[in-house]
Amino acid sequence: MGSSTVEGMAYQRFSLFPDSPSFKDLFSAHSLRYRWRNGDPLITAAIMAICIVVWIAEALLNLVWQGGLGAMLNAGMLMPATAIHRPWTFITSMFLHQPNSLWHILFNMLTLWCVGPVLERMMGHWPFLALYTVSGLAGGTGMMIWAVLDPSGSGWLTPVYGASGALFGLFAAILVVYRRIGLDIRSMMIWMLINFLMPVIMPNIAWQAHLGGFLFGGIFTWLLVSGVRALRGRSLVRRTLVYGVIMVIAIIAIDLLCNMGNPVGAALL
Repeated sequence: MGSSTVEGMAYQRFSLFPDSPSFKDLFSAHSLRYRWRNGDPLITAAIMAICIVVWIAEALLNLVWQGGLGAMLNAGMLMPATAIHRPWTFITSMFLHQPNSLWHILFNMLTLWCVGPVLERMMGHWPFLALYTVSGLAGGTGMMIWAVLDPSGSGWLTPVYGASGALFGLFAAILVVYRRIGLDIRSMMIWMLINFLMPVIMPNIAWQAHLGGFLFGGIFTWLLVSGVRALRGRSLVRRTLVYGVIMVIAIIAIDLLCNMGNPVGAALL
């Protein structure tokens, strides 16, 4: 009996983490379905994975093919002067980060992991994704509004990319939700203050996108938790659909209105 036990143990594969699930188990369809139903922050993890993979591609291109990197950034980043004619950049710019800086991607992903799982578990997967998307789109809208207001006119030619607009929308959502349920938000306020001060500490940070994402993310979350009385009895997913469509229409309308004052867009196309 002892001999067979020893022989059985000898054939077991050594593992540094014997109690951890295997890679196959972690990403199997069964595991993903279970974690989805369990409320695990899969949307947050997926966003982080996409951002990291895109950044790795940028970093590799930066090392071996500068022309390819330039083409990738030009195709994906948002510039107010051409944004209306290249509407996909409102989305693609949210997943690009500085290719020659580990700090940009690291700080944004750390921020996302600090606030994303909390909100995704509280709101649910689809409302959280809607919040992230609306806030990210609004970050581009913040740049469009600034392009109109900037007296120098250089705002139209300011390229921007990064997840910061969406992240600031998550910050606003945390404030709205925590205030609604009466939780202590002092620790979160410190983290938000650090993020708000970043444009002061570091150059070339688009505070306009931060402000746009924060305002629209806060409004969207307020609508979800309060909003129109007639919709308060509806499910959160139904309210997300209604208010999400309204927010996207408002964002598009503002972008189109801002573009009416675009003095350089046609010349760049």
